[in-house]
Amino acid sequence: MSPYVMIVLLSSLGLGTTVTFASSHWFLAWMGLEINTLAIVPLMAQQSHPRAVEATTKYFLTQATAAAVLLFAATTNAWMTGQWEIGQLSDPFSSTLATSALALKVGLAPMHFWLPEVLQGVTLTTGLILSTWQKLAPFALIIQTAENAHPYLLTILAISSTLIGGWGGLNQTQLRKILAYSSIAHLGWMILVVQMAPQMTLLALATYIVMTAAAFLTLSTVDSTKAITLVSAWTKAPTLAALTCLVLLSLGGLPPLTGFMPKWLILQEVTNQGFPMTATIMALTALLSLYFYLRLSYAMTLTLSPQTISSTAPWRAEAKHLSLPLSLAVVFSTCLLPIAPTAVALLT
Repeated sequence: MSPYVMIVLLSSLGLGTTVTFASSHWFLAWMGLEINTLAIVPLMAQQSHPRAVEATTKYFLTQATAAAVLLFAATTNAWMTGQWEIGQLSDPFSSTLATSALALKVGLAPMHFWLPEVLQGVTLTTGLILSTWQKLAPFALIIQTAENAHPYLLTILAISSTLIGGWGGLNQTQLRKILAYSSIAHLGWMILVVQMAPQMTLLALATYIVMTAAAFLTLSTVDSTKAITLVSAWTKAPTLAALTCLVLLSLGGLPPLTGFMPKWLILQEVTNQGFPMTATIMALTALLSLYFYLRLSYAMTLTLSPQTISSTAPWRAEAKHLSLPLSLAVVFSTCLLPIAPTAVALLT
């Protein structure tokens, strides 16, 4: 792809997200979401491979359906209340419809079926954009409309997402599908507390983006897309393999790593709001996700390839990836727990 075309597409991604962020009118927000979708489609289809075309088609149809439902919900709300403001989504039917459309757009269960298949068909770099940047604009709308959403609907979406996100990743061998189910599980944690404490949702989203970026960049550096190929990561880059284990455990939410911070604060907030049973279910479903993170960590550090690698030694090959983004993402994914009180003070 031409560098000029790439610049235009990446600029369009930024423009679409910025338009949605800055919008108070439903039509402008919808326009920003559409710009985002149309900008990412050429990036997904740049591989001349049937799986990439299939993933692009699935993504486009899903996003177009979600955008159409969202526009219908906004129009219905304007018809019933006379308001096009995003914060004035007061009609119950329109609110439920808009929440469902945004859940389909980000991949919350039970509207999650497209996400693992789409991520499996694209490159790791495009998968990183889909898993991080493309979730910012819909989550901005979710946070703005959460006040009028039905609390039971949000709770059902949260519990089903964490349950399916943990359960679906147990038997996977494709790393991109594992990260897709990890994304579904993390989205469940974010949506659980969005009505009680939106600042906790922002904190969880920020830490999720950092940890997912570290995971995708690591897999891109060691050139692995299957769990079985991780066994050679220790031979190629032992330091990176050791740090990647910490990143995976941080995604699982183990202390004293960064991933423990949002889960700890969310469970505390849910318990303080008087929902101890919901907090208990969420904590138990997190154990499902932790299992496949531990399985990947075991494959990277405690197993070795049964034969000597015949490829060019990595220290003799030219570096194909920027090390600074990976270094920053790994450091932030493992060392930010001590700043939890500061983060809470800034967000509250």
